[in-house]
Parts: sequence; structure tokens; C-alpha cells
Amino acid sequence: MARTYGPWSRRLFLVGISATALALGIPLAKAQETIKVGLVAALSGQSAKSGEAIIRGLSVAIDEVNAAGGVNGKKLELVSRDDESNPGKGLLAARELVQREKVAVLFGGLDTPVSLAIVPFVNQAKVPFIGVWAAGTNITRNGAADNYVFRVSAVDAFVGEALVDYALDKKSAKAPGMILINNPWGESNEHALNDALKARDLKAVGVEKFETNDVDVVPQLTRLKQSGADALFLVANVAPSSQVVKSLERMGWNVPVVSHWGPSGGRFTELAGPRGEDVHFIQTYTFTDELSPKADKLLTALKAKYPINSLADVMPATGIANAYDALHLAALAMAKAGSNDGTAIRDALYQIDSYDGLIKTYEKPFSPENHDALGAKDYIFTHFVKGEIIPLER
Repeated sequence: MARTYGPWSRRLFLVGISATALALGIPLAKAQETIKVGLVAALSGQSAKSGEAIIRGLSVAIDEVNAAGGVNGKKLELVSRDDESNPGKGLLAARELVQREKVAVLFGGLDTPVSLAIVPFVNQAKVPFIGVWAAGTNITRNGAADNYVFRVSAVDAFVGEALVDYALDKKSAKAPGMILINNPWGESNEHALNDALKARDLKAVGVEKFETNDVDVVPQLTRLKQSGADALFLVANVAPSSQVVKSLERMGWNVPVVSHWGPSGGRFTELAGPRGEDVHFIQTYTFTDELSPKADKLLTALKAKYPINSLADVMPATGIANAYDALHLAALAMAKAGSNDGTAIRDALYQIDSYDGLIKTYEKPFSPENHDALGAKDYIFTHFVKGEIIPLER
């Protein structure tokens, strides 16, 4: 038989909750009145700088939302977990944030393999998962009949189109080759690049793969050179990208390199050497000397909150910007939903009409048919100059 509790028992129960909260050092008002949002990202290792950028973008946006009264009167609270770029650890972190921390929205970090490991879980748990970095096309286009995965970031399908257009139109490439990291992210980009080349009536002269820990990719690059490649599409994160550049230097092969945004994630030019400045790569946003009022306000807030002395200290800006805009879009949806119910928040994301963001003004950013807020026209090409990411022409 079910046990019933009288008024006195309920009062003791509430007192117990209060005592527990105080014992843990948690103010009772905070325990009752905050809405938790979660982040799973690489916060250590080679990609730690990118993870830090994501946290900074989310944190400043949360400060702005809370200063304006929160979401329906409740303050937002960020709870983050380090996935160490490991899919298994990322999935465990996502489970903890959803099941134990009860986050209303989960934000995703850097690596496509990690995000792909989380996708089935969040769709089953019916918790909105908003990607702010990983670009694998099938993260959002995951085939789920009931899809809870969104993104404010690059999408490989669109990146392939942008990289091909840039190499052909700006670098006069006629026989491009590919040098890709050997993982699902590299595979996603191989498909995207092949599709984009086909649309321009071209084929790659060669496709080479390499591993994250490879310190010499001269054999793969030699095959591409012998195939007549006059430009290279590069897809890899910071450290492996730097090995490609150093291998090119050892070969003395001065071929144009057009890259996904992997080099932006950390100490690329320090690892790759001066030749790293010749690599042109995409971004969704950069801080420059001429800032919009919104960007100037964000940069001022970043300087007040973190040790920032120059624009080199706010890179990769794309991580900050993606996360900042994503949090504000999520806050609009949570306010519209009026509850922490995942399905209500998911459906409210579809109902956002317009938001004047940092990267762009978002008009109907999401729909049941489209879970990606950014498209091919939202990318800019950049390169490193003395440690800063500087935009090339749009």
C-alpha cells in the first residue's frame, strides 16, 4: 500500500531539503530558482583553448540573460563537463548532466565523434542538444523521426561548398587534392567536398587520410603531389594540421592549403611554424578593430570577466560567438516554452521569429526541416597573422 504523509511529515521533509542544501553550501534560493544548462566539451588537452572559448561565450550570454531578469524570473546556471575529446566520456558526461543535474538544454562541444555518440541519447531523453562547434553534417541530420539536435555552427555540407568555391575562385585551383583526418569528421568532409566538386564538374585528383598522432605525412602528401594537385583541402584539428604544414615544409612543396576551421582551435602557428600563416581557413566570426555595438559590448564584458589584453586573447572567436548566439536563442525558446520540458523547448526553438545576434540577424533560424542556424553564406575566410586570426576578404 502506498505510504501517505501528513502536513508535519511534509514539513520535516522540506526542512531536510533545506538542511541538505545548506550543508552542501548551496543557497536554498539558488537550488530552487535556477535553470541549469549543460556543456559537454573538450576542456583539457590540445583543444582546451577552444573549449575555453565556448565557456566564455556561454558565460557572458548567461550573465546578460540573468541581468535582464533571467528566464521567466529564474536565473540560468551553467554546469560543464570535460569530455577529453573521447566519445565514451562525452556520452557519460551527457547522461550525468541530463539525469543527475537535470539540465534543461545541453550544449555540445568540439569533436564530431563525441557529438555523434551523444545524439542517440538526447533524442531518446528528449532534451534539446545545441552544437556550438562540431561540424559533422549527420549530427543534426541524424535520421531521427523525433530530432532534438540543433546547431549554431559550421556544417560540413556547407563548408565543403565554401572551401571548393574559395579554392577554385580565389586560388585558381583546377586539380585539388584532399588531406583528411581519418575519423568521422574527415569522412563527413570527404562527402561534402566531393559533392561540391561534382557541382563544379570536377573531381579530386587524390584523397589521403592520416591519423591524429601521425608526426610525418610526407608519404600521403607525396602521392598528392605526384597526382598533380595544385591545391589541398585540409581537414584536421590543431596538432595534426600542424603536422601537415611541417611535412609540406620538409618537402619544399609550396601548394595553397584551404582548410576547415581546425587550425583555429589552439596554438597552430606555434606548432606549425611560420608557414602556418599561409593556411587559409573558415570561421563564422572574428573580432576585428572595427566592431559592431553588440560585439563591442561583448568584448568589454569578456575583458571584465577574463584576462584579455588583445584580440589574440579572444581566439578562437568562432567558439565564443557560436556559443554566445546559441545561448541567447536557447533562452528565447525556454522563455517561450514556459517550462523546462524538453519537447516544449524544442518546439519553441521552431517558433523563434528573429534574433539580432553577434554573427548575424537570425530569421526563423530553426524549423522541423532545418536544425542548423548557419549556412554557407555565413562563413568568412581567415588566416593567422602574428598569433591573431585575421579575416581575408569575404
